[in-house]
Amino acid sequence: MEWIREYATEAWLGLAILLGVAEMFSLDLVLIMLAAGAAGGLVTSLFTELVLVQFLVAIAVSVGMLAIVRPGLARRLHTGPELRIGHTRLIGTQGTVTRAVTAMDPGEIKASGEIWTAKPYDETLTIEAGETVDILEIRGATAYVHPVPRLEL
Repeated sequence: MEWIREYATEAWLGLAILLGVAEMFSLDLVLIMLAAGAAGGLVTSLFTELVLVQFLVAIAVSVGMLAIVRPGLARRLHTGPELRIGHTRLIGTQGTVTRAVTAMDPGEIKASGEIWTAKPYDETLTIEAGETVDILEIRGATAYVHPVPRLEL
């Protein structure tokens, strides 16, 4: 028991380093929270020789980190922005009709500086040149579009 009191600071430091290194292999954000608890025990060992107090502080810090810090940190790390690449980046954007669009005769639209073959999403519609359209879907190299409603005064 005397050895633990004498080398408590070094033991807490070693435990914190060991848990930190183990976290690099697990990447689960649990061991790093326990390492923070060991660091709390380390700091406490600098102020008191009572091992029970050091142990209680280490447990309190570990539980607090696991309950308060880890959920938000894990959520932030595991969710990121939705990457829209290729033609899917056009879905939900608007374009301008350059050649009339009908179901029987595909027309053309200009969207994001590119010319696309287009068909109406609603096959009964005819969309004239100059109209602004929403791009709802892309199938192959054809954009399926719907006219943007305009307010008539």
